[in-house]
Amino acid sequence: MLEKILETKREEIEQLIMPEYTEVPHFSLYKALNNSNRSTGLIAEVKKASPSKGIICEDFNPVEIAKGYEKGGADAISVLTDVTYFKGHRDYLSAIKKEVHLPVMRKDFIIDKKQVEETRNIGADAMLLIVGTVPIKELKELYDYAYSIGLECLVEVHAKEELEELLSCFAPKIIGVNNRNLKTFETSLTQTEDMATLIPEGSLFVSESGIHTSDDIKRVKKAGAAGVLVGESLMRAESPEKGIATLFGGEAIAASS
Repeated sequence: MLEKILETKREEIEQLIMPEYTEVPHFSLYKALNNSNRSTGLIAEVKKASPSKGIICEDFNPVEIAKGYEKGGADAISVLTDVTYFKGHRDYLSAIKKEVHLPVMRKDFIIDKKQVEETRNIGADAMLLIVGTVPIKELKELYDYAYSIGLECLVEVHAKEELEELLSCFAPKIIGVNNRNLKTFETSLTQTEDMATLIPEGSLFVSESGIHTSDDIKRVKKAGAAGVLVGESLMRAESPEKGIATLFGGEAIAASS
């Protein structure tokens, strides 16, 4: 599946029409997660569908969902912009960015500098980079280019070998462990637990995928995750606010300092 997605991305890049730069206020994903009012920072995901689950949300209004996440106390918002496999769109991110006052991360399969520039132009504060989609030195170039134009990056791994390869080249400010194997689409929180001790102290550690309950939050926090990225369970909730409340088991939000 990953190879199929990347082949589609390469075709999209050849036909990419660069959007004009969107002037919007920007917020730091790193600071938002590091200074969360909860015990664990939350990146709440706006996601209509996925290759493994199909349509997740039939009544899909990305802007209203994002506003609900903000009201519910999310620290940041992730927006799927892949059209073919996740039924997302870059316009969803631009529309959300104009309505919320949180960091907004573009979640896509970014493998070329043109996409990095596109990400900046549509108003994103941060973007996802996935180890294994391009050679590690090229990933470092994309990472450095993103930061040079004002974007932050969450760099994602899903296996120890990928993390070791990443750290042999550089240590990102934010590292995400995807509990879903992108080759098999199987999900297990043991990925977070097994890899936690390998995350450098200077990197902010985010656990992604397979997080559905307050017990899951406690489990990954105990392993050492400073933040979580949650999509499906929030998208299936009665409302974004109720989804977040349930996920954190009624945990009180600390007063802002």
